[in-house]
Amino acid sequence: MTCYEDLEYRGLIKDMTSNPDFIEKLNKGGMTFYIGTDPTADSLHIGHLSSFLICERLAKYGHHPIVLVGGATGLIGDPRETKERDESQKEVIAKNVQGLKNQLAKYFPDCEMVNNLDWTEGITLIDFLRDVGKFFNVSYMINKDIIKRRLDEGISYCEFSYQLLQAYDFLWLYKNKNCVMEVAGQDQWGNITSGVELIKKVLGKEAYAFTMPLVTTKSGVKFGKSEGNALWLDKEKTTPYQMYQYLLNSDDEMVIPYIKRFTFLEKEEIDALEESVKTCPEKREAGKRLAFEVVKYLHGEEEAIKAKETSEKLFSGELMAENMPTIEISGENKGILDIMVAAEIAPSKSEARRLVQQGGVTLDGEKVVDVAMQVDKTSFVLAKGKKKIVKIEIK
Repeated sequence: MTCYEDLEYRGLIKDMTSNPDFIEKLNKGGMTFYIGTDPTADSLHIGHLSSFLICERLAKYGHHPIVLVGGATGLIGDPRETKERDESQKEVIAKNVQGLKNQLAKYFPDCEMVNNLDWTEGITLIDFLRDVGKFFNVSYMINKDIIKRRLDEGISYCEFSYQLLQAYDFLWLYKNKNCVMEVAGQDQWGNITSGVELIKKVLGKEAYAFTMPLVTTKSGVKFGKSEGNALWLDKEKTTPYQMYQYLLNSDDEMVIPYIKRFTFLEKEEIDALEESVKTCPEKREAGKRLAFEVVKYLHGEEEAIKAKETSEKLFSGELMAENMPTIEISGENKGILDIMVAAEIAPSKSEARRLVQQGGVTLDGEKVVDVAMQVDKTSFVLAKGKKKIVKIEIK
């Protein structure tokens, strides 16, 4: 496969700039490109993993990746479809930047790492407006999709200006790192094209860009912190077992797209797994392989084997609670609904009640049927379906 064919096969191209030679350059290799993230937390999540694996995929075809952590843009927050991001304190952002840099260096050690605070912190407002702002027509800016959707309810000038900062990042990297291509999730298309246009206006040069579809569940909800369904890459936040179990139970129609995006398996092997989904879905061979490959990539083969064995023993009736993630909660929690909320099995008592009433909760393998149930054990395994299973210790 060529580079472009590989990306297309894996469902990794959503939008592309219309440069006539773009596909040829992708296939030839030799381009420096960047992909970035803002430090809204001190850990990446599974949605980031799909995107950042593009570093290895493109490097395989001879391109040079730069990873940008947005110490500056993180203080602003990119426009969201619903509301403005909460303002973050500089100390929190600095802590998050270091956390992300540590993770990215672990998973992508061959990538060059940059922080956009390094080249924006010393710029005065007057200089930025004169050197960057003058190249942007307001009509052009408000026609960006997310901006248009926010106009009726209102959008602050701070958030509105985010695309100028991201465009300047691309320009700076182009001038100082010979970075000619930007890659990002599809929700960044407006910001990316602003950078492409700025480079053309300031330098008279051509830049390239493409976006990748966001990773979503079957219902179309994206994986992410703001959606409340983050699977963190930090194993202190999401254990290898929790990651394995969640991915193992991926919906049949989503598991192959996930394998294409989250793993480096070759087409022949993916095709065989796809056939197993059609002919023997109950064996969940594709889900098992997806879960194993992701946990192995993130935490090593030993952790992947341990998560796999724990999962198999759990669902064969041989409950091995000692290998499972453990959550300690206060002894004041005796009611099953309070325990579920304290252990983050459910976000609220009303949601916990709904889960119990729907038969989706088990305690030590037995279905919980009474929403008023009082638990007199101090150590037990609590499960919400098959994806959220934890050992509870009441202190």
